Amino acid sequence: MRILGLDIGDRTIGIAISDPLGFTAQGITTIRRKNITIDMDELIKICKEYSVETIVAGFPKNMNGTVGPQSEKVLAFCDILKEKIDIPIKMWDERLTTVAAHKAMLEADLSRAKRKKLVDKVAATYILQGYLDSL
Repeated sequence: MRILGLDIGDRTIGIAISDPLGFTAQGITTIRRKNITIDMDELIKICKEYSVETIVAGFPKNMNGTVGPQSEKVLAFCDILKEKIDIPIKMWDERLTTVAAHKAMLEADLSRAKRKKLVDKVAATYILQGYLDSL
């Protein structure tokens, strides 16, 4: 059972995958967004490569729990993804995952350039691991 974790942003999509037993999440890549067709094709390719059974998308709520403009963009993206691929998509509250990712990378003493390259993949890992821990 492989689960894919997504941190969907305007410019990038962080990608994480679970181990086959669904215990741990590992970041695998970051997709640089080009257009919706290319983005979908890349996600479909990853889903096939890893035999993904469920997708967990980070849902960026505001700190007070309300849904903002970024949340609406993520929902619209996931609606398009649902049309393209027959895999269940679950939304997961991602508040503070990017902050946690930055903090972890600072503690690991990574340079600003390395943090910038890795932050979305690490945030996707936090999203997926939170979901896996809830199961």
